[in-house]
Amino acid sequence: MISSGATCNATRWLSIIGIGEDGADGLSPLARRLVASASLVVGGARHLELARSLITGEQLAWPSPLHLAFDEIAARRAEAVVVLASGDPFNYGVGKQLAERFGADEILCLPQPSAFSLAAARLGWALQDVTQISLHGRALEGIIRHLSPGARIIALCWDGSTPRKLAGLLSSRGMGRSRLTVLEAMGGPQQRRSSALAADFDRSDINALTTVAVEVVADPDAPIIGLPPGLADEQFEHDGQLTKRDIRAVTLSALAPRPGELLWDVGLGAGSIAIEWLLRHGSLRAIGIEARQDRAARAARNALALGAPDLKIIVGSAPAALSDLSAPDAVFIGGGISDDGVFETVWSRLKPAGRLVANVVSLEGEARLATLFQRHGGELVRVAVAHVKPVGGMHGWKPAMPVTQWRVTKP
Repeated sequence: MISSGATCNATRWLSIIGIGEDGADGLSPLARRLVASASLVVGGARHLELARSLITGEQLAWPSPLHLAFDEIAARRAEAVVVLASGDPFNYGVGKQLAERFGADEILCLPQPSAFSLAAARLGWALQDVTQISLHGRALEGIIRHLSPGARIIALCWDGSTPRKLAGLLSSRGMGRSRLTVLEAMGGPQQRRSSALAADFDRSDINALTTVAVEVVADPDAPIIGLPPGLADEQFEHDGQLTKRDIRAVTLSALAPRPGELLWDVGLGAGSIAIEWLLRHGSLRAIGIEARQDRAARAARNALALGAPDLKIIVGSAPAALSDLSAPDAVFIGGGISDDGVFETVWSRLKPAGRLVANVVSLEGEARLATLFQRHGGELVRVAVAHVKPVGGMHGWKPAMPVTQWRVTKP
């Protein structure tokens, strides 16, 4: 428990204080004392100005990139240091980076309501029913995966142009009837609220410190990113080098993504496996390795269009292109698996208990998988799919080329 007279101590020398647009007036008595007694106060230029009446020590505005200030903060460990941040510093704020550098036992955090909380309170939305995302410093296309009929989304904006760009994105995807509510500088003297349908949105005079709320309304033919794996093949741009929908769903099941994991997709092609891996959970990461520049560019376009802009693509041939990559938790090898050292390199880098899945359609590839199966175990599965096609005036089954899949977990 923190006493009302607390300021700072040798253990918790670094105070992270959330500050709103109401500035010093909105801070608690404890927060005000911490700012006033700090020998160093760090924050954005806006934060420092908001707390200017309280600051008596040295000031440091965040440099770019942010981490350049961390060494200077660390050098003041024997002193009381305050970092000012917007709202809740541990909700898409600087708190995460500071805790990774200094440790929670060195930090005292006094948060304010986050922009998400302020927006939800003004709209009467229950936060547990709302998707909360940040578009600040992130690709706008990251919102696509969350666009489903009836969804409510609260998004932190990059700047004042974000709402207009978001309205354009929604309209281009058959969601022009979605309602955008723009909440500017909440809690301060310049706060303002406005609302419009995406198709009718025409505002450009928007404060840089803005949060936008979206109520999604989708046309019947709007492209929706569903929750299960196995997006329609038509949603991917491809040149035929595509793991087809039914095989893709089976492959994602075999890869068994878990939160926070990294996938290597070796032989990226159109990027369908890596993209659908990323769509399973926001914490997942994926690196695609593709030898052909045209296919790498196509995969990048697919990633943006389907709401997975964080896909990292390496243009190069395996195994040489794998040398400097972070060790994966799972690996997919598509398009065949030849005896060229790719498997051996991948297997040596795969983390213990990591999963590897390889798909082949040729007899030569199947023979290679059989050899690896004998050596490393796992399981071999043959997946055969047939679809109904017109046959004259009637219909019949047309089988696709069967796929042999090897699934193995590294000891």
